[in-house]
Amino acid sequence: MYALGDEQALLAKVRYNRLIDIFTGITCYSLQNHLRTSVPGIGQVETDELYVGVDTKGCQYVIPVQAKGGRDALNIVQIEQDMAVCESKFPDLVCRPVAAQFMPDDVIALFAFERIEGEAKILMERHYKLVDADQLTADDLAAYRKRP
Repeated sequence: MYALGDEQALLAKVRYNRLIDIFTGITCYSLQNHLRTSVPGIGQVETDELYVGVDTKGCQYVIPVQAKGGRDALNIVQIEQDMAVCESKFPDLVCRPVAAQFMPDDVIALFAFERIEGEAKILMERHYKLVDADQLTADDLAAYRKRP
């Protein structure tokens, strides 16, 4: 209830509510915030947050997250730089870049990216609205159970 509308608030909401786990289907843990590192051929790169995770088959992942609060727009160059960081620093892990952005009406949009024909492309997009438990009704819960 006290979170602001900036990038740090967005990252906190995503982390606290485990939205990266829900979105990716991977059990994830925040490894580092604001990772600033150097990548050969690119130079200095900053990733807003870096998660590591494991799926039910034991496959391990590195998930760089770019967050945009307020009126900032997502930038595909940052996603491509995140992919380069993963390739350079975590070559044995599967890289699954994610971007998070505040939307109107307190909705959080998450985007997953994949490299297709040499370029970062959006693979998946989901929107999440965080609500207090007392805002969920029995009808809401029944509707969720019916989803495929």
